[in-house]
Amino acid sequence: MLDMKILRERPEVIRENLERRGDIDRLPLLENAVRWDREWREGVQDLDRLRHRRNVITGEIRDLKSAGQDAGAKIREAADLPAQIKALETRVDELQRSLRDAMLRLPNLLHESVPKGATEADNIEVRRWGRAAVPRFELKGHGELAEGLGVADFERGRRAAGAGFVYLLGDLARLDMALLRFGVDFLVKRGFTPVLPPFVLRRSAYEGMVDLTAFRDVMYKVEGEDLYLIATSEHPLGAMYMDEILDVDRLPVRLCGAATQFRKEIGAHGVDTKGLFRMHQFDKVEQFVFCRPEESWAVHEELQKNSEGFYRALRIPYRVVILCSGDTGKVAAKTYDLEAWFPRQNAYREVGSNSNCTDYQARRLNIRAGKIGGEKVLVHTLNNTLVATSRCMVAILENFQRRDGTVDVPRVLRPYMGGVSRIGAAARPKPKRKAPARRRASTRTRQRR
Repeated sequence: MLDMKILRERPEVIRENLERRGDIDRLPLLENAVRWDREWREGVQDLDRLRHRRNVITGEIRDLKSAGQDAGAKIREAADLPAQIKALETRVDELQRSLRDAMLRLPNLLHESVPKGATEADNIEVRRWGRAAVPRFELKGHGELAEGLGVADFERGRRAAGAGFVYLLGDLARLDMALLRFGVDFLVKRGFTPVLPPFVLRRSAYEGMVDLTAFRDVMYKVEGEDLYLIATSEHPLGAMYMDEILDVDRLPVRLCGAATQFRKEIGAHGVDTKGLFRMHQFDKVEQFVFCRPEESWAVHEELQKNSEGFYRALRIPYRVVILCSGDTGKVAAKTYDLEAWFPRQNAYREVGSNSNCTDYQARRLNIRAGKIGGEKVLVHTLNNTLVATSRCMVAILENFQRRDGTVDVPRVLRPYMGGVSRIGAAARPKPKRKAPARRRASTRTRQRR
């Protein structure tokens, strides 16, 4: 949520931000917010005057009666005041709710370094790493490949839960778990605290993280309950400290969340008709940081370095792009996307996003930092996907696929898979054969010697 001071003193900044984002449909919302704020402040002042008049007139009636004078006019005036106050209180409350709803829907202010653009085609490439190569043999689609190896069952997933769900089996299930475990270990070594968050959130907590009106078609709601399944793991991490004051000396707080996410809308897989790239249910390791305002841009680059280091460890080629103004999420001031190389699709595709949300979410969630008796300031929040396992597995199945239809396991993941180096028939490590035990010579033989 934006600072009310900006709305009151510099609404043109918000207007320019909406135009820069290409979000002109929200301009009427801004105009309404300015008007509702003005009317709300006027209503509060009028309410204070009426309440003050109620207190004054009570004394005037008492004085008139004490002096033996007629207090009828004052009594009639006093009788009208409760209804006036009640009506004005109702109006002030309505204005406050309307104003808050409007402020929750106005997007964050973009950082000055964000390039202007309308769609993802206008995103700017920052750098690349690795050799983006296409093998000389024809790559199999990852869904076809996984089914052929017996490590994924899309049909049974569809029959049991519907389209967009899958059973992962054997070494592919182990690969998913290996990515999670390696991701957590990777971040723990960099000072992050592992967190297993709730997989559901109340509406009040969710509204602190996102504009729920924009997420309504994406999220699963628990019927009859004030609960939503999480659409991404940074949401419960951000809500963890809602309505709290953090010790400023303990900032930044670095959290590493491992969780399962659920999304109703999944979109297309790309060149393949079925697959793991977009699923209703997927696992992810997320970086989330609460920090001082003055250090958030340095932390933003730190998180980016972490996600790039993770994909370098896997030896998966990637590129980094900065999202343009029209493609940047509503809660973010600036976002980098990390796009892995997918050789079957001959394209880079997004596997993670790194966003600095400045104080936008902290204001909605009322998360501040300070010392006892000292000044309290809103923290800045940042989130970055280290690994979404389903998309990363697609990248592995394409980049490490062999001509014979087997798939090499990235070296850093092999210790997490019991030493398995290749997914496919006859690819398991052979058990070490024990050396045959030497037979002890009999007493008679030893005596002969």
